[in-house]
Amino acid sequence: MVTTLAESATSWALGHNSLVPNHGPVSLRRPESHVAVITIDNPPQNALNKAARQGVVDALAELNADLDVRCVILTGAGRAFCAGAELTETRRVASGPAEARVYLQDFDDLVLAIEACRIPVIAAVNGPAIGGGLEVALSCDIRIAASTSFFIAAGVNVGLIANFWRLARTVGLGPAKEMVLTGDRYTPGQALQWGLVTEVHPAEEVLTAALAKARRIASRVPLSVEKVKQSLASAQTMKNQYLHGCAGRGVHRAGRQQGPHRGAGLVSGQTARSVHP
Repeated sequence: MVTTLAESATSWALGHNSLVPNHGPVSLRRPESHVAVITIDNPPQNALNKAARQGVVDALAELNADLDVRCVILTGAGRAFCAGAELTETRRVASGPAEARVYLQDFDDLVLAIEACRIPVIAAVNGPAIGGGLEVALSCDIRIAASTSFFIAAGVNVGLIANFWRLARTVGLGPAKEMVLTGDRYTPGQALQWGLVTEVHPAEEVLTAALAKARRIASRVPLSVEKVKQSLASAQTMKNQYLHGCAGRGVHRAGRQQGPHRGAGLVSGQTARSVHP
């Protein structure tokens, strides 16, 4: 069997210094200090069946409790990022409202767990992100794409209403309408132009680029990073008058939190430990 450069890079990055057991079709590993990698490994397209959804949720819960981890990368095994729902589950969802409610609640638990994660989540979109897979990428804080990836808001292709809320908040209403109403396939170049992703790299370099970004984030003041992520989550709905008073209170709350693994909190806008520029 011939191993491609992309597969070799992925194998090294995900296998190096592995410290954590797998969560079903999802693995959680630490390639270096303060950085973790969650990999969806459900061949051939890394569909989000129940075990995969729960595996990601469990891995995030583990990272939330491990205060030594400061950034996490979410990616897919092989040449796919995530193809959304598994066909057998889609058929069950179509069988009636009760099945649909169960599936949608499970899926909500997944994307909300990503958004609520204590630390930034970087999506290393190494291949197709389709339907639910696109929604998973949208729930991450930063998206870095491979040149071989593509994006499809597939709801209208299968009779679902999907991808409209997070997509519109990320790329704006115009591009979101085009993607959601057509169900068409969009290139990483188009995704970069619209702001759906912030970087595009050759497939063999996308995980390396994500690790470099995670390393940079992990080198910043941990409490500040966590508070900024929380603030950004509500930035689009936060009222201007609230902003004038919240910054000082946020700094004060961060400064009171303790923990040697965190460095010191924020005190009057300065840190008790330095960070690398």
